[in-house]
Amino acid sequence: MVIPVMTFGQWMVALEWIAAALGVINIALLIFRSPWNFAFGIASVAIYVFVFWENRLYAESGLQIFFILAQAWGWWLWLRIGGADHPVPVRWLDWKSRAVWLMGTASVSLNLGWAMARYTNAAAPYVDGPIAVASMAAQVLLAFRRIENWLAWIVIDIAAVSLYIHRGLYPTAGLYGGMLVMSLLGLKEWIDAQRREAQRERA
Repeated sequence: MVIPVMTFGQWMVALEWIAAALGVINIALLIFRSPWNFAFGIASVAIYVFVFWENRLYAESGLQIFFILAQAWGWWLWLRIGGADHPVPVRWLDWKSRAVWLMGTASVSLNLGWAMARYTNAAAPYVDGPIAVASMAAQVLLAFRRIENWLAWIVIDIAAVSLYIHRGLYPTAGLYGGMLVMSLLGLKEWIDAQRREAQRERA
């Protein structure tokens, strides 16, 4: 009996599917503001470090290291606010803060894209770089429970689907397509939750 041996490429595809599945669970729990979303998120992004590096998406690969740290930090913040078994409260940024986040994200994105194009052999620096920077901004907003994180993820997901299809990362493109739909649901759920919280405060 011959036991089939998986090639390196097959192992990478299998890992990509596992990371994508963990990512779906992460977002599903996030929509309903469960702190346990972070456990699945950390597992997913840890695998994606290797998947993205192998596909020469260096900013995306490095971004996953940031995500591991940011999600651990976010998990700690959420547990302090709501505990392990209770949905956390959410709220909007003020207009001044939104403007600062938008300008800062745009500026860093352009500079990172230029640096990657000049100094690395990155496959898509002016897409990969901005996705990475915007994702970092969105992850921080998520940790602080700001509703705008969903708006950022919607834009990121649209750009990421195109990038991953172009690079042949079809399970990941499918994940981000699903995440786009889930981000729309998350935005609605968090807006509704914020309104319910505001009504309780006024009562």
